[in-house]
Amino acid sequence: MKLGSWWLLLLASMFHMVSGCPSPCSCSSGIVDCSYSNLGDQSLPASFPSSTQVIRLDQNNLNSIPNGLLDRLPNLREVHLKHNPWHCDCNILYLRSWLQAQQKRSLYRNVICESPESLKGRVIMYLTEEELVTTCQYWYCNLALVSQLCLCIFIVVQGILLIFVIFSLRRFQRIAREARRTAKELQQNSEAYLYDNIPLCNYDST
Repeated sequence: MKLGSWWLLLLASMFHMVSGCPSPCSCSSGIVDCSYSNLGDQSLPASFPSSTQVIRLDQNNLNSIPNGLLDRLPNLREVHLKHNPWHCDCNILYLRSWLQAQQKRSLYRNVICESPESLKGRVIMYLTEEELVTTCQYWYCNLALVSQLCLCIFIVVQGILLIFVIFSLRRFQRIAREARRTAKELQQNSEAYLYDNIPLCNYDST
């Protein structure tokens, strides 16, 4: 019995490897069962077999679905999504769009928001885009504020550099004028010295 159990586990592992069934899900006849797997946004499989027809993601800890995850499955018919703590903000827009594109909408009427408080209990499929974008305005505002602060700092730094360059140029001009004046004075003093020290020649009258 132990040997038989070992062979069953080995065959199951080989089946997972050959079929591309994502861990910790189980796969059978086009059904990928990931329910009750304690999956979160970080542990959710990045892809599913192309032959997948049904995905069970219910009873997990999912807040959102990555963009495009369900679009690369041509045979997909339904996805079980209930009983997850869905967080309805900008990141839920993809799931909302996917749900709205499904023909069997009655399957997804129990896929509801858990947070934020203002949208708790709402059916994700029926949320408006304006409601979701509104939840992200704080993020956009913070980004705009940071951008404006960076721009102000950049302008201030540019102003300081400009003042430094102007100050340096004026100082250089002043040093150049003093150097020219000093050189001129040295030249004049040198000429005067040479003139004062020219030997005088006395000529005897005949």
